Amino acid sequence: MMIHLNWHERPTIKTVVCNHTNAEKYIVHNVLTPGREYEVKNETDDFYFIIDNRGKVGGYYKHYFTEKAV
Repeated sequence: MMIHLNWHERPTIKTVVCNHTNAEKYIVHNVLTPGREYEVKNETDDFYFIIDNRGKVGGYYKHYFTEKAV
């Protein structure tokens, strides 16, 4: 199954808070906002797949975020 086709409808796994947008290699300051909460739709060892500021699902390194306490 190709889950990327229905990520917007998938349940949120958890909520994370963006810590920073200080990227060494990629530009993320235009799609992430420090202090803002984002819904995680999928997760791998290195990435969170979230709905970003554009309203699209994107994969971002986990070091940009901390998990929000439940």
